Amino acid sequence: MKSFACAATLLAAVSSTLAHYTFPSLIVGGTTTTAWEYVRETNNYNSQAPVTDVTIPDIRCYTSTTNAISSTATVAAGATIGFACDNTMYHPSVVNVYMAKAPGNVSAWDGSGTVWFKVYQITAVTNGGTSITFPAEGQSTVNFAIPKNLPSGQYLVRVENIAIHAASAHGGAQFYLACGQINVTGGGSGTPGPLVAFPGAYTGYEPGILINIYSPIPANYTQPGPAVWTG
Repeated sequence: MKSFACAATLLAAVSSTLAHYTFPSLIVGGTTTTAWEYVRETNNYNSQAPVTDVTIPDIRCYTSTTNAISSTATVAAGATIGFACDNTMYHPSVVNVYMAKAPGNVSAWDGSGTVWFKVYQITAVTNGGTSITFPAEGQSTVNFAIPKNLPSGQYLVRVENIAIHAASAHGGAQFYLACGQINVTGGGSGTPGPLVAFPGAYTGYEPGILINIYSPIPANYTQPGPAVWTG
């Protein structure tokens, strides 16, 4: 078992340098839009390198170098939208999708403050320590519904794929993320929550972020972040 764990750790280290990715495109009305049209161009648009420090501002939208904004896509409350990856989510990983309502024009807003709520997640599947699987692994898109009761207005929508193939040490988890800009129409009167901030939502010591997935196999998995708000 020890040799298996060592081999798995080595494989994870090698694969981590070979399979990086970004989320450059929003999926609207079933159509994958042009790269960086409705998604703010992230610092890693060329390198594809992840964020590994959850305490820095780049954990929010990863645009400290590009200072990017994008066009804003109009979507109806209750509609399904998504993010398209430029590769696949290659690693064992989980997904969170957050939204935050802009106080005005979303193009003039950086998403700071305790304003983010979770609308979707893809977690790991466990069965008491026999195995752990990752439904997000190998997928190239993340699709989710805008809650029907979400108030109308302009929002940042943030996809976050947390790769945990090398997460047995603090700072080993890899965050592949991006923020799109949307204008929600036909919304309701819901009050989204719980609300978190980026940075601030994570310390990096959460059991779903600091974790050895190889040996012993985890008996259960705790998804990082707050509960999903369904509206």
